[in-house]
Amino acid sequence: MVATNPRLPDNPIIFVNEAFCRITGYSPDEAMGRNCRFLQAPETDQGTVAQIREAIASGQAISVEILNQRRDGSHFWNHLFITPIGEKNGEPLFFLSTQVDVTQAHQARQTQAALWASQKELDQTNERLRLTLTVAGTGGSWDWDIPNRILTADARFAVLHGLDPVDAAKGLPADAFFAAIHPEDRLRIRLAVGGILNGAEIFSKEYRLLSADGSMRWVHARGRCLFGRDDKPLRFTGVVVDITEQKHVEERLRIAQSAGGIGTFEYVHGFATVSVSDEFCRLLGLHPSNVLPVRTVNALVLSGDAAIVEQSSGQEGASQEGASYVEFRIHRADDQELRWLARRGEYVQDAETAGLRFIGVIYDITAAKRSEERLRELNEKLENRVEERTRERDRLWSLSSDLFSVCDADGYLTAVNPAWTELLGYTEDEVVGTRFVTWVHAEDRAPSNDLLEALQSGEPVKDFDIRIQAKDGAYHWINWTFAPAGDVFYSVGRDVTQRKQLEEQLRQSQKMEAVGQLTGGIAHDFNNLLTGIVGSLDLMQTRMAQGRTENLGRYAKAATESANRAAALTHRLLAFARRQPLDPKPVDANRLVMSMEELLRRTTSEAIQLEIVTARDLPLTLCDPNQLESAILNLAINARDAMPEGGKLTIATSSAHLDGVYAATQQDLAPGPYVMICVSDSGSGMPADVLAQAFDPFFTTKPIGEGTGLGLSMVYGFAKQSEGHVRIYSEVGRGTTVKIYLPPYHGEVADEAAATALNETHRAEIGETVLVVEDEPVVRSLILEVLADLGYRALEAVDGPSGLKVLESKQRIDLLVTDVGLPGLNGRQLADHARLVRPDLKVLFITGYAEQAAMASGFLAPGMEMVTKPFAIEDLTVRIRKIIERARS
Repeated sequence: MVATNPRLPDNPIIFVNEAFCRITGYSPDEAMGRNCRFLQAPETDQGTVAQIREAIASGQAISVEILNQRRDGSHFWNHLFITPIGEKNGEPLFFLSTQVDVTQAHQARQTQAALWASQKELDQTNERLRLTLTVAGTGGSWDWDIPNRILTADARFAVLHGLDPVDAAKGLPADAFFAAIHPEDRLRIRLAVGGILNGAEIFSKEYRLLSADGSMRWVHARGRCLFGRDDKPLRFTGVVVDITEQKHVEERLRIAQSAGGIGTFEYVHGFATVSVSDEFCRLLGLHPSNVLPVRTVNALVLSGDAAIVEQSSGQEGASQEGASYVEFRIHRADDQELRWLARRGEYVQDAETAGLRFIGVIYDITAAKRSEERLRELNEKLENRVEERTRERDRLWSLSSDLFSVCDADGYLTAVNPAWTELLGYTEDEVVGTRFVTWVHAEDRAPSNDLLEALQSGEPVKDFDIRIQAKDGAYHWINWTFAPAGDVFYSVGRDVTQRKQLEEQLRQSQKMEAVGQLTGGIAHDFNNLLTGIVGSLDLMQTRMAQGRTENLGRYAKAATESANRAAALTHRLLAFARRQPLDPKPVDANRLVMSMEELLRRTTSEAIQLEIVTARDLPLTLCDPNQLESAILNLAINARDAMPEGGKLTIATSSAHLDGVYAATQQDLAPGPYVMICVSDSGSGMPADVLAQAFDPFFTTKPIGEGTGLGLSMVYGFAKQSEGHVRIYSEVGRGTTVKIYLPPYHGEVADEAAATALNETHRAEIGETVLVVEDEPVVRSLILEVLADLGYRALEAVDGPSGLKVLESKQRIDLLVTDVGLPGLNGRQLADHARLVRPDLKVLFITGYAEQAAMASGFLAPGMEMVTKPFAIEDLTVRIRKIIERARS
């Protein structure tokens, strides 16, 4: 027994039983995964193979006999019965085939066919032989005078029948014809002669003759009867031929029949006996005999089954002339064993008796029938199993609390289960026939369309969360799994609304924990910095009130340094949060690293060996060069602190490629080429628990007051904000390596203009007007005072709407200086409205933090620039002067 899977390429074998292994000689491991054609022999009939393929292709059952080859190379005839086991929709799940070794039966049928052909050929040969012998004088002839009961015969007839040739020529009593015939054949020949005398057309019989010396010969007698006008027989004449040698050939054929397990029999209509072979008796469990009663033979057949010998009569028998095949069960006469036999045979017209003679064979088909019975039982079990699984699926469809649905190729729902009503409140009629996206939250429809495209391309989709609107208007988060199958999509959705709520609560909890960590971590540093600022300013006010001015510069310098350190701290916070305003430019990493060599040597100690290795043909990268410098400097300082006794610091550049497998494990990382800056040290390294927290904000192993813990987090935030990546490797006692991956840029480095210090050449020309829009009074008044000192006409506005009124007026305005984060109307919106009435207006944005301005290259339009708070007054005035002069050039 074999099962194959038509859903896999080449319909491989997925199951074989022990009987298959015994018949073919192959083990399950050798057969599994292969197509059944591996059993075909070179001599296998290709017409039969084509029939099997056509049946499998159309999903139909087929029963054939085919020549196959065992593992040892021997051939056997295989009776295949292949049937498809399908789903409810008719699509085959697998093909189940039984294989029965019918070599003996096949050979027996071949032998029987050869026997029948040999018999016909033998009859024709005998006829030709008789004619030849008669003509040549080697055949005997007779002439029977029926009214006078006198038999005359030639010498050959006399010799064969043991008669005196002289007496035979003169005439003998008619009974001399039967004198030498074997006693077992004598009655049969007398009956045949009686048939001729009663009107039969031809006499043709074979019988045995006994000689005086006890030897026996077979002869074939053939004759005709001549009738008078009154239809009474007058003369019976014929010839007799010695066929002993031919009978020896027939005996050998009978032996071949027995070896093939085929029993033969003949039955002449109207007789109560049947001539049988020894193999016929063996199959039925009867004592070997040449002739058996018909009643004895048929009595072995189970009631209701077809008889072995059919005793037809009259026209009914004539209508059955031709070949026939029946199967029946018997209880063997010797041991009452139940066996299945098959009978094949043919009705022929008996020329001697003018009646019907049935020539047939029987053979055992018990093994095949038992296999068929096992197959039927297996099919019934499979059908029951399929029905049970179908009922289980129906129960699951009806009882499951998950949403089950079926969609067509265009996304229209064709079936939904009762859970749609229980969970969402819709009836089946309200849902079926609508598009799936109809019930999806508006914000989730774009990914839902992408989902449909993926399904239409044949890709399954798992673990997909979208919101579905219930009938009461509420939205439920549903986790979906979609599987395409032909022209339909099957889907299962589970309500995960509660999980989503818990996740949101967890995020809020984590956010508050992070805020607490942020507050606690930064409070220490900011309090120190504010103390320096406030204390210095208090001392300045005290000294000025006392009229003492000798140390005011020192106090001012201390306040400025503390303020700059505070600005650097906020800058690191923004970098960690990936919200710092960046101004990406094409950067030559090799040139940037080489330009930092002197700064790096001053930053590290003399005990540290610095080595810079740059790669040839390194592509440019697009990033903020100032932030890249700050990141490299931070990593160098960390390396210095890890090597208090000295060591080696290596900064190298190279090209790198991150493959798709690695990129898939990272967040917001695309596979492909990158520019890599690697900073390595030979310091103390980090244990695994410290390495796992290296990028966390405020995490530091340094004592309080010696580090903020924002260095590595700033590097990480800068790299991610630049669409890159950071990877850190460290081992205790062997140092640390940090690799920064930045996307390559295919372009040229823009020449940078040298910074110009503020001097008298940057003073305003007559009439130049600057509008300052800033909601912070201190910052606004500071900018206005600086502009006034430089000779500009300075206009002010406290918010976006009031600034817009000034811009819509007829006043001259050469430059708009505006904060980005204005209330009501933000700085970018204000600039866009202003350019509707003043298309050539130049704009300088001021920002401390604005999410939409985090990447300057994407936020700024032509004629717009940006400066980040806190800024030096000198930098602001230089920028203002350059923008106005550029507008005039």
